Amino acid sequence: MTVGTKRTRAGNPTRNNFWIDIVLLITVLLALAPNFTGLAIHEWLSIAFWAAIVLHLLLHWAWTVNAFKRIVSRLPWATRLNLILNVLLFIDMTVVIFSGLMISREALPLLGLTIEGGRSWEFLHRLTADWSVFLTGLHVALHWRWIVNALKRFVWQPVSGLFRPTAGAPAAVALKSEVKQ
Repeated sequence: MTVGTKRTRAGNPTRNNFWIDIVLLITVLLALAPNFTGLAIHEWLSIAFWAAIVLHLLLHWAWTVNAFKRIVSRLPWATRLNLILNVLLFIDMTVVIFSGLMISREALPLLGLTIEGGRSWEFLHRLTADWSVFLTGLHVALHWRWIVNALKRFVWQPVSGLFRPTAGAPAAVALKSEVKQ
């Protein structure tokens, strides 16, 4: 690489997207298990998840705007499907989180806010949470190739590199000299 074009670890958008997506996945998996985490953690994780979704959308804003501009013209079917799925997922997550806030028993009361949500909000929350699992599964499936490639690049290769001997390493030289004696 020439001087001035070298990317730093912090400046690699693919790496940043990958790790933000990993945090999103872990957060959503934990938030989907309120019996495991407890209600307070479930509610606070869900609020944090919403902030992570906004960050995710901001990182992909140029793609989203570009796809919306081209939605009526020629757009590959995979891109069109991805855009529609992302819009549905965003709407669903918005309803899940809003309905969750409407029935909040831990997070909002801690902030001094009490809202009488009612059974309708609970039903809507459970229904849209179930849909979020389905839509997230489709989202992951649609991006599976990217996920596998990013896992190889940012996890498997660095970890496997830790266990590869390097040429001329002192440990390898010391081992060879001990064998000859």
